[in-house]
Amino acid sequence: MSDLAEQVTRLWDGRDDLDAVMPRAEARTVVHEAIDLLDRGEARVAEVVDGQVVVHEWLKQAILLLFRLEDLGVMEVGPFEYHDKLPLKHDYASARVRVVPGGSARWGSYLAPGVILMPSYVNIGARVGAETMVDTWATVGSCAQIGERVHLSGGVGIGGVLEPPQAAPVIVGDDTTVGSRCMITQGARIGEGSVLGEGVILNPAIPVIDAETGDEVGRGIVPPWCIVVQATRKRDFPGGEFGLPCALILRRLDGTRASSPTRWSGASPSAHPASRSLASRTT
Repeated sequence: MSDLAEQVTRLWDGRDDLDAVMPRAEARTVVHEAIDLLDRGEARVAEVVDGQVVVHEWLKQAILLLFRLEDLGVMEVGPFEYHDKLPLKHDYASARVRVVPGGSARWGSYLAPGVILMPSYVNIGARVGAETMVDTWATVGSCAQIGERVHLSGGVGIGGVLEPPQAAPVIVGDDTTVGSRCMITQGARIGEGSVLGEGVILNPAIPVIDAETGDEVGRGIVPPWCIVVQATRKRDFPGGEFGLPCALILRRLDGTRASSPTRWSGASPSAHPASRSLASRTT
C-alpha cells in the first residue's frame, strides 16, 4: 500500500499536467486501485488514534484525481437515467448489506456487513460501520466515518469533506443515535454512545456546553456517552441581544453499550431509559 500511496501522491503533485507524470491509462489504474481499497473497506480516509483524527491524505487525493481522470457517462437503472462520472456500488447481497429501493451508495464508499440503507445516500470515501442504519433521506457525505451500531435517523445530514485533502471529515463513534434532521458538518465529531436529539446542529464553530456546570467543553465535538439537544445562548451585539446556537449536554450516560438506545431491531427507541430521560427534560 505504501507504493500505491507514493504513486498517488506523485500524480497529485503533477495534477496540472497528469500526462507528463504517467500515461493516462496507467494513472487511471493506479487511482482505481486506491478507490477499490476504499470500496472494500481495506483502507479508510481517516481514523481516530489516541484521541486525534488522522487523515490519510493520499486517499483523498485519489478521490480528487478520479474526478479529473473520468469522463461523464450515461447510466440507466430501470426507468431512471443518470449522467455522472462514477458508478454506484453493487453486489450488496454478498456484502450482507440491505438496501431498500431508493437507497444508493457510490463506488469508493464502504458499507460493512449488517448495514441497512433506507432511501438514502452514501458518497465516495465514506465508511459506514457494521449494523448501522442510514434512515430515510439521510445523507452520508464524502469521506465521513460512521461507526458500528449507529442510527442516523430520518433526514440527518452528515457533511462531506474532500478539499483540502488534509481536512478532517465528520466522525461518528460506535453506538450513537443521531436524531432526525440533525446537521453534522465540517469535521465535527460525535463520541461513542452519545445520543443527539432532533435538529442538533454541530460544526467546529458550535460550542458544546454542559448543562450542569454551564462550562463550554469544546466546539464541534460531543464527548462520549452524552445526551445532547439543540439550544441557544445569549450574546450581545451592537445591534442587540441574540441567541446563538449551541449543543447542550443534558446528561452523561454510564458508558456501557447496554445504556445506548435501542435501534432498529424492532423495539421502539422511546422505550429506552436514555430516550425517556431526553423526552422528560425537553418537554
